[in-house]
Amino acid sequence: MNVKTVLILLILALATIFALVCVLLTRGRAPSTCQHQPPAQEDTDDGRSLVFADLTPEEMVQVVRYLQGNLGVQLVDASRAKPSDNCIASVDVQVPAKAEVLRFLDGGGARPPREALAVLYFGNQPDPNVTEYVVGPLPTPAYHRDVTVQKYGGKVPYHRRPVTGKEYVDINALIQRELRKAPRFLAMCCESDGTDLAILTTAPRGFKSGDRMTWFVLFHSVTGTGYYLSPVGLEVLVEHGDLHVSRWWLRQVFYNGQYFASMGDLEDAFAANLLKVVRAEKPRAEAVLGSMRPRHPPGPPGPLQYEPQGPRYSIRDNRVTFQGWSITFGMNPNSGPRLFDIRYRGERIVYELSLQEALALYGSNCPGGMSTRYLDGSFGIGRFAYELVRGLDCPYTATYVDRHYLVESETPKTNQNSLCIFEHDTALPLRRHFSDSQSFYYGGLRKNTLVIRTVSTLINYDYIWDFMFHSSGAVEVRVHATGYISSSFLHGQGTDYGNRVGPHTLGTMHLHHVHYKVDLDVDGQLNSLETQDMGYELVKDPWSMQNTIERLYLRRERLEREDEAAFLLNTPMPRYLSFASSKPNKWGHPRSYRIQIASFAGEHLPASSPMERSISWGRYQLAVTRRKEEEPTSTSIYNQNDPWTPTIAFADFIDNETITNEDLVAWISVGFLHVPHAEDVPNTVTVGNGVGFFLRPYNYFDEDPSVDSPDSVYFSSEQDTGACGSNALACLPPAAACAPHLPPFRYGGFLNL
Repeated sequence: MNVKTVLILLILALATIFALVCVLLTRGRAPSTCQHQPPAQEDTDDGRSLVFADLTPEEMVQVVRYLQGNLGVQLVDASRAKPSDNCIASVDVQVPAKAEVLRFLDGGGARPPREALAVLYFGNQPDPNVTEYVVGPLPTPAYHRDVTVQKYGGKVPYHRRPVTGKEYVDINALIQRELRKAPRFLAMCCESDGTDLAILTTAPRGFKSGDRMTWFVLFHSVTGTGYYLSPVGLEVLVEHGDLHVSRWWLRQVFYNGQYFASMGDLEDAFAANLLKVVRAEKPRAEAVLGSMRPRHPPGPPGPLQYEPQGPRYSIRDNRVTFQGWSITFGMNPNSGPRLFDIRYRGERIVYELSLQEALALYGSNCPGGMSTRYLDGSFGIGRFAYELVRGLDCPYTATYVDRHYLVESETPKTNQNSLCIFEHDTALPLRRHFSDSQSFYYGGLRKNTLVIRTVSTLINYDYIWDFMFHSSGAVEVRVHATGYISSSFLHGQGTDYGNRVGPHTLGTMHLHHVHYKVDLDVDGQLNSLETQDMGYELVKDPWSMQNTIERLYLRRERLEREDEAAFLLNTPMPRYLSFASSKPNKWGHPRSYRIQIASFAGEHLPASSPMERSISWGRYQLAVTRRKEEEPTSTSIYNQNDPWTPTIAFADFIDNETITNEDLVAWISVGFLHVPHAEDVPNTVTVGNGVGFFLRPYNYFDEDPSVDSPDSVYFSSEQDTGACGSNALACLPPAAACAPHLPPFRYGGFLNL
């Protein structure tokens, strides 16, 4: 071997060693941090979306100060107020009239004055009532006007007011005093002296207008676990309608199928051996029914969604923009999430999209369960939307937004991080095609959506509210139910009303009904309602006249009046139903948006029920009415405690007015029947428990607008599919070769409890 060969081999060996060292040094090195790039879409709103903005804490404080100094009556902080006091129940934004807003947004008009809506309980006056004031202008109020009669046609009777936290505290104290009258019974039935029992309200409260008496159901309480699955069989009816707490009293007692006039009578029956006692042992923390504590140590983390170059959406104030979409968002403390001025490619599609109400109606052979019809708006769907858990309720890297409210207090409260916004890769193509004939190519687009989400915890149930915006121009609205089921004590023929899910626990059947308002403005305010469905016609074959064929054809109809457009629950509804503009697209069809509902709702209440008018929105899977400023909501927080004389009855909105070329509103009901079963313990899962609807473009565009998406993928057999220049998917490995910056996990959701 000559010297030249040796040198060559040595050089090659050194090069190999150098390469191996480089590989070894870089193998354990952390990838670089992802670099944020701002979204390409520019926000040209200039703060105009603030016309819809929720009140700031500072504005709430100014309204409270104004009311304290200008009403001429003493106001007690609602957190301490007795029924015989005057107090501020809530303060929220008063959204200006639509005509004023559109003059400002579209016509160059003046910004409408910013105002608040204040709800006050006047218990300390000869005629106790609930009064609503509009207060303005903000931020420095100078006037207030009583709008109660204008909104409701008269004063709101005092008994219709929602129950306050202070009222529940006083009721609890009364129940605890009464429980002490049956110590031997409680020791035997429940291993308790009563002080460690949890008390759950029901609603409504009586049988007729003016009643204010409530069944309360008692449960074993175990720290760290939902008590809802551990009923002890005891329920009490409390009369709490008097302005003076000292005059409240326990009206009736129920235990294991028997009724008693008082706790003393129950104790006497127990002492005389006239009572069948079923011992409900106090659950042990390590074996309690419904515990959510993990049973196994954590495993490796699951897939993580992140944005390699930062979010592709932008948020400014109360407005989010994303790939042609712009949406203004907010939260009503009673009715929950509300969106305004939803635009796609600069054109307004929806003026208002808002949750109206959530009904949960139960069945049972116990008095509390059988009488329960929760109207969650009266409890506070928005108020009880607490902080979201990063990485579980929403993606870890989502944007989290605080929400503020003033309810039952003179001081604003903040639910931090209680609304999240994120882009979601559904791992499903929005559209795709693989061509295996004529020419060979692949084209497709990932189904990425912008999601606005919040979650409300309403006693036992958790409702996940989603609003999703697709690159096809479609809006998707969905609600999922999870959390704990409610339950009754299992006795008698209990399984006629649900399934046994524990030693003494009946998972009680119930209905979920949810109502939405959708004020669509399709290519302008004035729209008509058009329907399309299929039919068959028997015709002779044109090419073979001795034969016939059943030919499918399209049946089109324009609905002229509100009565035609009110589709009762469980009755046929055209499968294509659209808000149509008078203006055509390129192909001569009216520019339209289609409403497509996915729901399994059961009958909300028989028409003969004296309560039915208060939830008459539940009669209809869809009702389309002319928009009226005096019909802003389909229900009222006052309907819960007086469903027999509803403050707002939605059925009155449908009065057969013409709906051709008018400003229209779609009122949509979705829901499902839930019969709890063993797999609802510890919690109801979201799988199969989601309902909602779509707003889909229907000839609104000249083609699918998603063709303009920068995420589109196309490559042919003649291209190098691994080249970044010809296939966007080939760009992913280098683009995603970075580590996302994950903020430290923190949670403050327990702060305002």
